[in-house]
Amino acid sequence: MLPSTSVNSSVQGNGVLNSRDAARHTAGAKRYKYLRRLFRFRQMDFEFAAWQMLYLFTSPQRVYRNFHYRKQTKDQWARDDPAFLVLLSIWLCVSTIGFGFVLDMGFFETIKLLLWVVFIDCVGVGLLISTLMWFISNKYLVKRQSRDCDVEWGYAFDVHLNAFYPLLVILHFIQLFFINHVILTDTFIGYLVGNTLWLIAVGYYIYVTFLGYSALPFLKNTVILLYPFAPLILLYGLSLALGWNFTRALCSFYKYRVK
Repeated sequence: MLPSTSVNSSVQGNGVLNSRDAARHTAGAKRYKYLRRLFRFRQMDFEFAAWQMLYLFTSPQRVYRNFHYRKQTKDQWARDDPAFLVLLSIWLCVSTIGFGFVLDMGFFETIKLLLWVVFIDCVGVGLLISTLMWFISNKYLVKRQSRDCDVEWGYAFDVHLNAFYPLLVILHFIQLFFINHVILTDTFIGYLVGNTLWLIAVGYYIYVTFLGYSALPFLKNTVILLYPFAPLILLYGLSLALGWNFTRALCSFYKYRVK
């Protein structure tokens, strides 16, 4: 159930925050509040975070509708509850351990792979992509008449997490059931199944990212975020024609990492 909207009592009649409340809404204050709650599990709403994870597959627009409610009630687009990040981290750990098991890795190799995936693939790449999208959206997509509005970096990071979750489930969970007996076989069906899962996963990432930025009313031309679909489909067709197996390459890369 989505939270209802309400008027923020800290907003004055002219629509401007008073000095005390404005200090509470600075980027530093929001970041401090978020990080402080990261170690207080009892204050996290895991039920609502699980609801968001479900709807990222079935109706991602509803997830971003909630971001509108948060802006109206708490004067920020980004999440103030780290529950989603915690659940995503759990998913990432469990699925990576499953990957290590399927690839017949030892205990220490699996731990090493887990550290690589969490801190490099998820956090490191996520920080890079979020910063890049934050810069591009503020530099080129903000409407001229809305220069007083900007995309919060925290929101850009939330959009990345939202888009990363379906990709994680498809490539690190669903794919596990087909790797050894289907995908890694030297057959057309093998790389057809594997590459199709990659197409769906990356396509989900692009689409959910587009929804995240198009949900901001002060951005324009967000449809350009869908343009990567063209080279993605072209690469998919080329991979089938040439017999490239993206999952085999991923597995080889993972094994190389833990040597």
